[in-house]
Amino acid sequence: MTAPGRRSSTFTRLLRHGFTDPSAAERLLDGEELATVRTDPVLLDALGATADPDLALLGLVRLVEAQDGHTEQRELLDTLIAAKPLRDRLLGVLGASAALGDHLARHPLDWQVLVTYEPQDLHPGVAEFERGLAEAADPVALRVAYRRCLLSIAARDVCGTTDLAQTAAELADLATATLRAALAIARAAAPEDAALCRLAVIAMGKCGGHELNYVSDVDVIFVGEAAEGAAADEAKALQAATRLASHLMRICSETTVEGSIWPVDANLRPEGRNGPLVRTMSSHLAYYQRWAKTWEFQALLKARPVAGDLELGETYVSTLSPLVWQVAERDNFVADVQKMRRRVVENIPAAEIERELKLGPGGLRDVEFAVQLLQLVHGRADTSLRSGTTLDALKALAAGGYVGRVDAVQLDEAYRFLRSMEHRIQLFRLRRTHLVPEDEADLRRLGRSLGLRTEPLAALNREWKRHAAVVRRLHEKLFYRPLLDAVAQLAPGESRLSPNAARERLVALGYADPAAALRHLEALASGVSRKAAIQRTLLPVLLGWFADSANPDAGLLNFRKVSDALGKTPWYLRLLRDEGAAAENLARVLSAGRLAPDLLMRAPEAVALLGDGDGGGLETRARAHLEQEILSAVGRADGGEAAVTAARGVRRRELFRTAAIDIVSSYGTDETPANADQGALVDLVGGAISDLTAATLAGTLRAVVRDGWGDRLPTRFAVIGMGRFGGHEMGYGSDADVLFVHEPWEGADEQEAARAANAVVSEMRRLLQISSADPPLPIDADLRPEGKSGPMVRTLKSYEAYYRRWSLVWESQALLRAEPVAGDPELGRRFIELVDPLRYPAEGLGDDAVREIRRLKARMESERMPRGADPTLHAKLGRGGLSDVEWTVQLFQLQHGWAEPGLRTTRTREALAAARAAGLISGEDAEILDEAWVLAGRVRNAVMLVRGRAGDTFPSDGRELAAVGRYLGYGPGHVGDMLDDYRRITRRARAVVDEVFYGAAER
Repeated sequence: MTAPGRRSSTFTRLLRHGFTDPSAAERLLDGEELATVRTDPVLLDALGATADPDLALLGLVRLVEAQDGHTEQRELLDTLIAAKPLRDRLLGVLGASAALGDHLARHPLDWQVLVTYEPQDLHPGVAEFERGLAEAADPVALRVAYRRCLLSIAARDVCGTTDLAQTAAELADLATATLRAALAIARAAAPEDAALCRLAVIAMGKCGGHELNYVSDVDVIFVGEAAEGAAADEAKALQAATRLASHLMRICSETTVEGSIWPVDANLRPEGRNGPLVRTMSSHLAYYQRWAKTWEFQALLKARPVAGDLELGETYVSTLSPLVWQVAERDNFVADVQKMRRRVVENIPAAEIERELKLGPGGLRDVEFAVQLLQLVHGRADTSLRSGTTLDALKALAAGGYVGRVDAVQLDEAYRFLRSMEHRIQLFRLRRTHLVPEDEADLRRLGRSLGLRTEPLAALNREWKRHAAVVRRLHEKLFYRPLLDAVAQLAPGESRLSPNAARERLVALGYADPAAALRHLEALASGVSRKAAIQRTLLPVLLGWFADSANPDAGLLNFRKVSDALGKTPWYLRLLRDEGAAAENLARVLSAGRLAPDLLMRAPEAVALLGDGDGGGLETRARAHLEQEILSAVGRADGGEAAVTAARGVRRRELFRTAAIDIVSSYGTDETPANADQGALVDLVGGAISDLTAATLAGTLRAVVRDGWGDRLPTRFAVIGMGRFGGHEMGYGSDADVLFVHEPWEGADEQEAARAANAVVSEMRRLLQISSADPPLPIDADLRPEGKSGPMVRTLKSYEAYYRRWSLVWESQALLRAEPVAGDPELGRRFIELVDPLRYPAEGLGDDAVREIRRLKARMESERMPRGADPTLHAKLGRGGLSDVEWTVQLFQLQHGWAEPGLRTTRTREALAAARAAGLISGEDAEILDEAWVLAGRVRNAVMLVRGRAGDTFPSDGRELAAVGRYLGYGPGHVGDMLDDYRRITRRARAVVDEVFYGAAER
């Protein structure tokens, strides 16, 4: 007896052998059922080797209890201890499948099918399974015989006698034998129907592909004809065939006391559920010739006659096969297949997508779709690719040079692992599921069943994620690597794509001009230079990244231009080869639109910014660092024009850096997902470009003053940022909205000071817009007093006098964005002190002023919207766009800024958050306005990045619109969703504006 508080030695041994409930296991071992074997060490060792020792022990006890008498119990236990093969197989099944444990408890003599393992038993085929089902004369007996055969398959599987592919093939062969047995039962029940017709059963899906799961719908198509020599007409023959087919389906699908086998699914037939269950051969052919969709031909890749009239079944396959291999010639073929794949992913419940082994990203369907797509593209000319089995087809694709060999090996390994996970998950309860379980006990059993015995939960999760990542990375890129081999010299024995196959592949990938793409590839990859060798290594991956964009042709062409410009510089080749991020970042930037490549082509050495080593790194720079660099460049330059040219060069490089950060963050990379915080990206771009503009103006001011007046002007001089500039919200296409203010030094001649200040402004504007390789920086001073009619620059006293006597409410509103950005900081500070009482008036605005602001806004809406523009899609002036949100926020600032310090900011989002914190707007309404403002800002940035010129509306060109969608996070084919989302979000924002800005009572 064990002393109180101490664990028995058996308890400790059970823990060591992997039992999770050793107390319960100890009680089971102490029961009379296992009395004769409980001390035998081989039993505990064998139980400990199973996926779930607790489950295996419980199943064994139930099986012993179910034996008919002591003699049968003794036979079972003696055989179990004496015969290691049986011990491993039986306990292996009991530890992996509760459902098969239940079957053995109901049919306790079925353990004997696991005793003998003759050579023919190791890899049975259809004939062996037909013999195993031969005695089944009714549906219940068929279920029992089916489970008995399934027991033998599972035993070979869990013991490693068969690998994944062999197990899946055996399951398909068992399904074939079962369909034949079910059809025989149906025929026996209706011999008159059997005499009237010929009926062929065509397996589809995984059964047709000879790669079935443990529990899966068995997809079929039925073909019927009148029996030869029968007097019945075709209509009666089809009715008879339909009755037989329906009975076959019920025999397999219906639940009896022995459960069900699996559902037989005929929904892949022409017209799906709405079409007749059985058609003649001519009816099938007519449908596929006239009406079938791309996915229906894709499904036919796996068609295989399995039961009934096999001659008719072979006729069906041989007749339709030519149509299958012509489908790749259809318009939008690849887009159709990819759309189908996306639709599958979109229909996965959000709560399940991370656990979906089959349908989720990086899942089994990704591999199957990719392989099938390549088969359909290249199987027309190469009959070796026409296998219905995924792994066999993948092997053939690699052998033919259509898939890189290393890629094929990695994908094969990942597919086998994920299918093995799926098999073991289904085997436990014999239920149809593709979800990875959440319960720790289930995960532990699953991990151990796959051989992960040390920390099975952590190891399972690690291996699963690793293989899923391989699939995500490779499933589409299977297209890309072989393209390079088509234009490069290969080692003897290696296979390559033919020129026609390469062109087909490029068109399938979205290249509009495959001939030009092949020329670019040849120019980049040919030769024996170090440059060509490195580019041959990189191009397969780059092609995949280009194809992930809306304009792969432009990406490849731009890469060739950069390579031609920098290919002989050692650091460029080293950057692409050694710094993992650089090549992908470059691909994203070159294919995302016109702006970033244009900026890069003007100074290709800026590609170094895309790396992650010294001198690289995609991070924004602080304004102080930018200003220091620009002022240093200005100081080294000879003359004002050269100095501003240097400043504009820095600006060009930093604009490229900002665009690259924005693009890479928006697209994401293989290692880093896209930044989901759209607001953070708008803030990043707005802040970076505003800081860069301020630094550029500071350098330009320094250059102009030094060139014309030496060390000091005869007047203090400051630049005040306004509009989006002052609000740190500039976009790629924004002008620099400013005010200029000066104040003569004490004792200086005021007229001379004024002339100097005006000369500075004129020269700054001229130098920043001189035509050159660098983008211009237009300066817009139209927000000054009196607008375009007023002087370009005023003294501080002149501003004070004007604002005191003439200031209008719109000027107070404009001054909400005023912030010093360059020049004399003290003068800038005093200007802000001057305008603060105007923009944050004590006690807020009066009713007349509020009405005036609303009137101005309504007038702007009616007068400034461009003719013909869609007001629901105009990012600046349209419904719920930037203007709506900004005017609403600015009204809060004008009314309440005097009392709420948080509102005294030039930044829209900060002011909106402050209004929410102060209770001026509800949290829900504030979020609606913020979402719309961020989205509209992103749209404006996207248009500039894609088209290379500013715009406030979505592009009309299809490729450009798709590129805007990719930037905003919408995948291929989802442009309509993007426009719908934009209209929905801005419509909700406009409703808030109507309520908060205009006031519901006044509308």
